[in-house]
Amino acid sequence: MAWDVKFTAHPEEVGTLRRLVRHRLSAWDLDEIVDTAQLCVSELVSNVVTHVGPGTPGALALSLDGTHLRIEVHDPDARALPTLVAAHVDAEGGRGMALVEALTDRWGVRIQEDRKVTWCELATGQAPPVGRSDDPSVTRAEALLDMYATLRPPTCRYEPGLGRVGRTAAEESVIDVITDFLRWLRAHGCDADDALDRAQSRYEATLSSSRR
Repeated sequence: MAWDVKFTAHPEEVGTLRRLVRHRLSAWDLDEIVDTAQLCVSELVSNVVTHVGPGTPGALALSLDGTHLRIEVHDPDARALPTLVAAHVDAEGGRGMALVEALTDRWGVRIQEDRKVTWCELATGQAPPVGRSDDPSVTRAEALLDMYATLRPPTCRYEPGLGRVGRTAAEESVIDVITDFLRWLRAHGCDADDALDRAQSRYEATLSSSRR
């Protein structure tokens, strides 16, 4: 499931977005994490208002894979990156991302050609959908794609509501990663074709074992 809405960065927009998030998560039967999700949305949107500037066009996207709710805030400034700082007890600001860090399972920033995406994920407490498992290989691959996107932004535009990154963008990133690894193998005198064959055999073996 996925949902997104565009907004203009103003302090008064934060309350509106919080209400929209409450209605959406209630419709998804996620009342137990509404308060936490609203806090995260408040901090991420407020970061855009404070560090990018009032009037900035942005977008809020929610996606649900069953086990985690993903919250994304998009804005057009790839230079103003949110950072985790240790704010003093009496400081008026600086605690935003520290709060997100404390409330969520994980968070990060993905840089694209025309925007940045600040995201975080909350556990829903729900069981994984039938036919899907918490495969460590998939988790590692997703983490690699997120990190890789910050080093070499995908050539495709983001498609909201299609998972951790847009499906088309993700496929292009996977191809980029494989291509770069093959070039690395060749540069170090390794047999890239043999590596591909072995990877394919290992992949097919994991598929066979998962069907048993």
